[in-house]
Amino acid sequence: MGRYKNNLIFWQLEALAERHGFKLKTAIKNIPEEALDEILHGTTEPLRLKNTPLGSSSNYSLSFDGVISYIQTQQSNDTSQKARKWANQFIRQTVCPSCQGQRLNKEALHFMIDGKNIAEISKMDLNVLANWTDGLEERLSKKQRAIATEILKEIRSRLGFMLDVGLEYLALDRGAMTLSGGESQRIRLATQIGSQLVNVLYILDEPSIGLHQRDNQRLIESLKQLRDTGNSILVVEHDKDMMMAADHVIDMGPHAGRHGGEVVAQGTPEKILQSKSLTADYLKGVKEIPVPKERRIGNGNQLVIKGASGNNLKNLNVVFPLGTFICVTGVSGSGKSTLINETLYPILNQHIYNAVKDPLPFKKVEGLEFTDKVVDVDQAPLGRTPRSNPATYTKMFDDIRKLFAGLPEAKIRAYKPGRFSFNVAGGRCETCKGAGVQVIEMNFLPDVMVECPDCRGKRYNRETLEVRYKGKSISDVLDMTINQAVEFFENIPKLVPRLKVLQEVGLGYIKLGQPSTTLSGGESQRVKLATELAKKDTGKTVYILDEPTTGLHFEDIRVLLDVLNKLVVRGNTVIVIEHNLDVIKTADHIIDIGPEGGARGGELIVSGTPEEVARCKKSFTGHFLKEEGL
Repeated sequence: MGRYKNNLIFWQLEALAERHGFKLKTAIKNIPEEALDEILHGTTEPLRLKNTPLGSSSNYSLSFDGVISYIQTQQSNDTSQKARKWANQFIRQTVCPSCQGQRLNKEALHFMIDGKNIAEISKMDLNVLANWTDGLEERLSKKQRAIATEILKEIRSRLGFMLDVGLEYLALDRGAMTLSGGESQRIRLATQIGSQLVNVLYILDEPSIGLHQRDNQRLIESLKQLRDTGNSILVVEHDKDMMMAADHVIDMGPHAGRHGGEVVAQGTPEKILQSKSLTADYLKGVKEIPVPKERRIGNGNQLVIKGASGNNLKNLNVVFPLGTFICVTGVSGSGKSTLINETLYPILNQHIYNAVKDPLPFKKVEGLEFTDKVVDVDQAPLGRTPRSNPATYTKMFDDIRKLFAGLPEAKIRAYKPGRFSFNVAGGRCETCKGAGVQVIEMNFLPDVMVECPDCRGKRYNRETLEVRYKGKSISDVLDMTINQAVEFFENIPKLVPRLKVLQEVGLGYIKLGQPSTTLSGGESQRVKLATELAKKDTGKTVYILDEPTTGLHFEDIRVLLDVLNKLVVRGNTVIVIEHNLDVIKTADHIIDIGPEGGARGGELIVSGTPEEVARCKKSFTGHFLKEEGL
């Protein structure tokens, strides 16, 4: 309580407590109902504040808006991130008691077609909705049929496009914020197919994100349909089937970063196969990601979730063998993210860190005592400003600044480590506030970033740049690639291990000071992985990754798997939600959810080694593993 004594709301609560005859330490159950109502909802009757810095003689008084109003204010967008995070722990989303989640009033819901109102229709999975619309005219009156004929034609057409791109498990009332990047992109694609435009250039970036191998061909056919109506389709993609279905392939390389930027091969898929590029080697099978000679059985301990029933999960009982590499598979919308991201991860987060987010419904969990840390390695950006970069995220920049502050030239000038920070005033360029770029607002167009005219992108002022280590300024160091930095800092024990880990995850080509806004999702994820690898672990850590192969080339996937297996070798558990067969076939244990998406999903189809899953005739994943020779 002591640290809150100078907080206005606590002065108000103390005054309210004195008025009603209780203390701040009084249990809620012992507070009068009238007082509790005023605490939560406020009171218009002025409160005289006594225990303020002005002392008990103060006549300062004001009305009290209530704790609920205070929390809502803290949650607003114009408060600090710390305040919003604090407020969010008291807020839960619940179904509206008036409309029961149907969003509309009673009058609107009383209008029926074939015995269903608009809310019931909106909740149907798209494949169920398509079946309902088939033959609907026969169930309508003559007058209704006259109105509905043309409308139903349009509805069926749009539903057909959505089904063609593999979104049959979605419902029309699904919130846009809950859609994955791949789902949003495929909805836009379906919209374009329906528009019937011609002579348009469509550019798609990784449209196969989140798409099971079974549905890949349907996406390819949709793209061909767009092409055949007179359009050009440009796809940035790493999927083998997509490459082989293309009319023309442009292969960039030969490597990444400074060692890339060239067209190493282009032409038909057949011509690409004749080239000597890294992509061609994997397509031809000259290089491949091998199947492990043996599967790990783990450390003998298990994490067990019983009765998981969130969203479309159907009372699942799932076993996670600890100390193994686990893949969670299934078609899009089958319930993988519900099980892992919204049930398992919050359970572990609450157990280990007392986190506030509640998991989706489940009956029981066993084996929590065998875990002491959980890490969610997602593809979210490292930061949202140009000042965020790999050096700051991995904390290497703290040691680099201390190194520069310890140089004789810096000591003569009395420069401290803060002088070499671009987040605080002093040594940074004040024109761009240490960003190296200036943002020009373009009103109705996206903002444009241009190089700072004063520092020329160096981020610092002239005096700071005069301090040099081995002839390099702090700006020169930030402009180094990870590979260059490993050689440059070879004699600095604190930096070398962290730099080498970034090399190991295949990021030797990125720059230490590269703005996080320019890193891809896959690169951001690998920076996070490298940061975790550099830390000491207890061997009881659970790592969770969702679609880590997004944006990764075959060679990058091989490097990623090497990193993940290093974590498992140390005794940790790695759980990956994935559709990529190269990842799935290398797992120690597979948990396959399905059989379909949406309402027809949420069941445990099979669990076991990839070989055991390949033998399961009900599993779509098993079918494709069998084709891989397992």
